[in-house]
Amino acid sequence: MSAPAMGTTKTAHSDVAPKKKRGPGALATAYLVIYNVVMTAGWLVIAVGLVRAYLARGSYHGLYYSIEKPLKFFQTGALLEILHCAVGIVPSSVVLTGFQVLSRVFLTWAVTHSVREVQNEDSVLLFVSAWTITEIIRYSFYTFSLLNHLPYLVKWARYTFFLVLYPMGVTGELLTVYAALPYVQKTGLYSVTLPNKYNFSFDYHTFLILTMVSYIPLFPQLYFHMMRQRKKVLCHVEEYKTE
Repeated sequence: MSAPAMGTTKTAHSDVAPKKKRGPGALATAYLVIYNVVMTAGWLVIAVGLVRAYLARGSYHGLYYSIEKPLKFFQTGALLEILHCAVGIVPSSVVLTGFQVLSRVFLTWAVTHSVREVQNEDSVLLFVSAWTITEIIRYSFYTFSLLNHLPYLVKWARYTFFLVLYPMGVTGELLTVYAALPYVQKTGLYSVTLPNKYNFSFDYHTFLILTMVSYIPLFPQLYFHMMRQRKKVLCHVEEYKTE
């Protein structure tokens, strides 16, 4: 399909008024602004905590313990995003949002919190650092968007930093789950064996392996979705500037 000429593109922009998407009401917008400001501040607290702990210790080992509580609190707070999608005040997919949020909450509580032996692993700092930078940018992006005053730098960061941060975070997550496997197998953590009165069995060790395998089809879909969004959003801005 051939691209339209510059003249016809400008005519289309001037003759056809773009359809505006209906946003949330005033009350919902106010709530979302407050929520995103709080979440931005929370992840900034985590970032400052990491930096201060590193400067105090002179080493990146054991930094998880300096931000453990705020990490658990604000990552769990992201569960509200699923509710936002479900009630319709945010026009995002409940399924996609649910997968992204629940996978992080799962890693925070069911792996890193539950298997304390992995908390000193470098992989934990890897995904925590990736999450922290990502969330500061993401919640800032949402806040400015809701206020209809989105700086180009924030938009550019939102659709550019993920190129490195997504693979970095996923690598840290997978390595952390992998490091937890021996301890889970040894202790039988969260596993249910037969016989029992419910006639039901569950092997958490196998479940973690299946979780790791699920990254193979799911991560590329999310990553390339963001790639398409980046091209759509940033290229549109560049075309608008040149007109």
